[in-house]
Amino acid sequence: MSLDQDTVKRIVEGALFAAGQPMKLEKLAGLFLEEEAPPTEMLVEAISQLKEEYAERGVMLKEVASGFRFQVQESVGEWVSRLWEEKPARYSRALLETLALIAYRQPITRGEIEEIRGVSVSSHITKTLLEREWIRVVGHRDVPGRPAMYGTTRTFLDYFNLKNLDELPSLAEIRDLDTINAELELVQQGLDPNAQLEVEDPADDEVDLDEPQPVDTQTESVAESTLEGVEQDEEQDDSKPNELT
Repeated sequence: MSLDQDTVKRIVEGALFAAGQPMKLEKLAGLFLEEEAPPTEMLVEAISQLKEEYAERGVMLKEVASGFRFQVQESVGEWVSRLWEEKPARYSRALLETLALIAYRQPITRGEIEEIRGVSVSSHITKTLLEREWIRVVGHRDVPGRPAMYGTTRTFLDYFNLKNLDELPSLAEIRDLDTINAELELVQQGLDPNAQLEVEDPADDEVDLDEPQPVDTQTESVAESTLEGVEQDEEQDDSKPNELT
């Protein structure tokens, strides 16, 4: 028994709503019995049709690193977010700077982050990022002490509404933005490796990342928070990190 395109589209739509998490095409294909399985082209077409149909609605179909998902449109996020009464999570500028450096310079060690930022990285920061599953240890630098090297995860990409690392805005593009999130603007920091590291409180200058579903502007904000720390390293400005494995 073969299914027509409209039926396949409705099955995909229902599955994505019911799943509550992103689904890849392979997982969607697994919903069908062997004798009724549609060709991949029909699934791709169903996704394309749904994207178009939901483009002007309160929710949209978005592809992120873990697959396809329905999420709230940015234009109505302000109102939808009022469904949640609990206080949003708050993150320090130091944490966001550290996360941005890992995203743009991965794989990177804690010592390399400290050298760029000019201040020590609190163990609380790396612990929080690891617990949120935004970063992971991807290896160890082949130097004395073999320090851990950090990289971002698929959870990071999903949260910040990214399909892959190539969708991170380049540092040059971020510098050209007319509006920069005032809460994430940083004081210029020198890169003198001989300067004594300052110890900072990870609770200082906390900011919100509180949208019920992430949007692209969050990605820009995280990238903006690291500009001051890497501004003098022009060779890296437009480079992209290695893709996730």
